[in-house]
Amino acid sequence: MSNQHHHKRIYIAGPMSGLPDCNRSAFHAEANHQRERGHIPLNPATLPDGLTQAEYMACSLPMVMLADELVMLADELVMLPGWRDSQGATAEFHLAMKCGKVIRQAEDGFAWYPTSPEVAA
Repeated sequence: MSNQHHHKRIYIAGPMSGLPDCNRSAFHAEANHQRERGHIPLNPATLPDGLTQAEYMACSLPMVMLADELVMLADELVMLPGWRDSQGATAEFHLAMKCGKVIRQAEDGFAWYPTSPEVAA
């Protein structure tokens, strides 16, 4: 097995619905920031226009919890400003909390850390 440097997979969550161009500029800026840090951004703003919110969530949630031997794909989540006002982003936040993932706010770096393996129970 290779000893490659582990690049964190960072899922970007934030408000999209009702914002100009679905807030894509904020998502893309954060994705670029994560790439510059050597991470792999998982950016839902790359999904095509024309889907309903339910369809977007159906595409986005697997990015948050895609299973590989029952381990989520994303190592961390980054929450963009305004995420608390977004039903989709708050759903992603709670899913990540339930699965014991580290979650950071983009604007100030505040982080929620899992307290124990039982968090995901």
